[in-house]
Amino acid sequence: MQNKIKIFLVEDDTNLGFVMKDNLEINQYEVNWQTDGQTAWQVFQQTQFDICILDIMLPNKDGFSLATDIRKLNADIPIIFVSAKSMKDDKLKGFKIGADDYLTKPFSIEELLARIEVILKRSQKTTKNTPITPHQIGNYHFDFKNLQLTLGQTTKNLTLKEAELLKLFAENLNQVLERDRILNQLWGDDDYFTGRSLDVFISRLRKYLKDDPKIEIQNIHRVGFKLIIKE
Repeated sequence: MQNKIKIFLVEDDTNLGFVMKDNLEINQYEVNWQTDGQTAWQVFQQTQFDICILDIMLPNKDGFSLATDIRKLNADIPIIFVSAKSMKDDKLKGFKIGADDYLTKPFSIEELLARIEVILKRSQKTTKNTPITPHQIGNYHFDFKNLQLTLGQTTKNLTLKEAELLKLFAENLNQVLERDRILNQLWGDDDYFTGRSLDVFISRLRKYLKDDPKIEIQNIHRVGFKLIIKE
């Protein structure tokens, strides 16, 4: 019998939390539901999960702080924020922390289930498909399977989304990648917020690759990006 996907749900609204937990369990997910941010952090450190669904306005430790701590402990676990905070800056802050998605309340359970399914399918590709050959990017060794980027004796652990984006660049070295292609392939959408999230991830990759001056991720105005290795 296949093990159930384990969802870490942190939501302090007891009515909404109950509905979410109930519907997720009906759809064959195993759910650990917490209502307090600090307690949730203690639970996360002691339990293995497959995906996190975090409210932002939580008692004792807000969702942004909780997600930041989770990212330090587990760089690649998918995180979905759910929040009544619909301001642009809040959504962008969520993506900068490393969220995979951001749902604004009120939302339908059907939409939540669809977002979870898309994210899980994408994350499972790292382990299910054919063997993936590591890439040499300038002086860096990029191991997508293990989500690692190594230069000399220094290894950087990547999030899944960072690794997916770098893999796409490595497979299209010196070729222009259109923004809409990247967004639809990696995010499944090309709206404003996913576009801004892409810009955040591009900035991260530039920072990670900066110690090899031959490597450059170029902006192609109004088109997309290009990863080049200078001679």
